[in-house]
Amino acid sequence: MSVLSELNVGESGVVVTLDLPDSVQNHLMHMGFVPDALVTALRRAPAGDPTVYAVDGMEIALRRETATAIHVRTPGTAAPETWKFNESLDLAEVTR
Repeated sequence: MSVLSELNVGESGVVVTLDLPDSVQNHLMHMGFVPDALVTALRRAPAGDPTVYAVDGMEIALRRETATAIHVRTPGTAAPETWKFNESLDLAEVTR
């Protein structure tokens, strides 16, 4: 497992966990950062931050600080048995 910020442009990862405050985590989950979502690094700003990622048909720019808190796995590898998303959020409600 690695973090989203470590992906090179053109590489993809599958979302495993978000280690962020509830408000930020909820916002990102609404935009598609949910378990098993495929995320691809599309391009970086000239200074290297932020990076634009594709997820669920959207392009989203994230700062390195935020992307470092999103854990991903290599596509095709087995998903962990338990997700470590914040238990206070109801995933069914967030993904509607």
